[in-house]
Amino acid sequence: MSGPQSRLLGRWGEALVADDLRRKGWTIQAAGWTCRFGELDLVASRRGVLAFVEVKLRRSSRFAAPREFVDRGKQERLRLTAELYLAEHPTDLQPRFDVVEVYAPQGTDTPHPVLRYFENAF
Repeated sequence: MSGPQSRLLGRWGEALVADDLRRKGWTIQAAGWTCRFGELDLVASRRGVLAFVEVKLRRSSRFAAPREFVDRGKQERLRLTAELYLAEHPTDLQPRFDVVEVYAPQGTDTPHPVLRYFENAF
C-alpha cells in the first residue's frame, strides 16, 4: 500500500473511532493535532477525563496486534506531544492515553469494522 493510500486508510479509521466516541458521549477536542514531536490522532473528553487516543488500523492481526505497534518509543513521542498540547490547551481534566484497534479486512470497503478499546493503555 502506498503512503497516500495508507494515510487515507488511517484517517478513515480515525473518523470511525471519532464517530464511535461521539455516540458514547465523548466530545472530540482535536483530531490530527500535530506539533514538532508528533501527532495526536484524537483528543476526547468526557466526565472529567481528557483522553489522548492513538488509533491503530490493520487489515488483520496475523503479524501482531495493532496495539503492539505502540511501543516504548511511540509512547514517549505521544507523551511529549500530549505535554505540548496541554501547555497550549490548559485543562483541569485528568489526562490518560488510550489505544483503539480498528480491524478492517477490506480497508475502507469493510462493512463492519471491529473496534477494540484499551483505556489507560500506558
